[in-house]
Amino acid sequence: MTMSVRRLPVYILVDTSGSMRGEPIQALNVGLKAMEQALRRDPFALESVHLSLITFDLQAREVFPLTPLDQVRIPEITVPASGATFLGAALKLLVDRVDRDVVRGSAQRRGDWRPMAFVMTDGAPSDSQDYEEAIIAIKQREFARVVACAAGPKARTDALRRLTDTLVTLDTLDGAGFAQFFQWVSNSIAAGGRSGSASPTDTLPALPAEIQILA
Repeated sequence: MTMSVRRLPVYILVDTSGSMRGEPIQALNVGLKAMEQALRRDPFALESVHLSLITFDLQAREVFPLTPLDQVRIPEITVPASGATFLGAALKLLVDRVDRDVVRGSAQRRGDWRPMAFVMTDGAPSDSQDYEEAIIAIKQREFARVVACAAGPKARTDALRRLTDTLVTLDTLDGAGFAQFFQWVSNSIAAGGRSGSASPTDTLPALPAEIQILA
């Protein structure tokens, strides 16, 4: 197998639990669409980025697998009437997909760039044991970066800190807040595409006023 362009695998994990009903899920859908459109306008991202979307509520779902950016069509995301936040299951699904899909380099072929993952939740993991197990598995994989976003006042930053050192907070769950967050996500992904890789030492794009990074 030969690869003319090295892929930059990017996984987006979003909370679709019951607390996201109403304005939050509407705002999330607008933000995801804006992210998709922004990435399409970046020629470097368009050349290398492959995107996957995973949602989690009572279960984790792969909305679409790792897909070339020019073929990505993000569908309308819905939420159940109520339900838990199975973030642990989503992270385990992420690990499974990274193990399955990310191409490792060898003497015979060029591998993919190290994957990036962006995780957004407005609450806390309901499946605590699976979550703790998944954190161990995530840290054993060679992610270039895992970014977590604690969205809204009920998001548990202490739980997300165990997952990653790159933790941002979003005070509100409205359209403006999600638009700013996903614009920042698209900028972060595009920066990786322009550099030809994504590295933990890369400088993240400047944060808009609505988003704070926790030191």
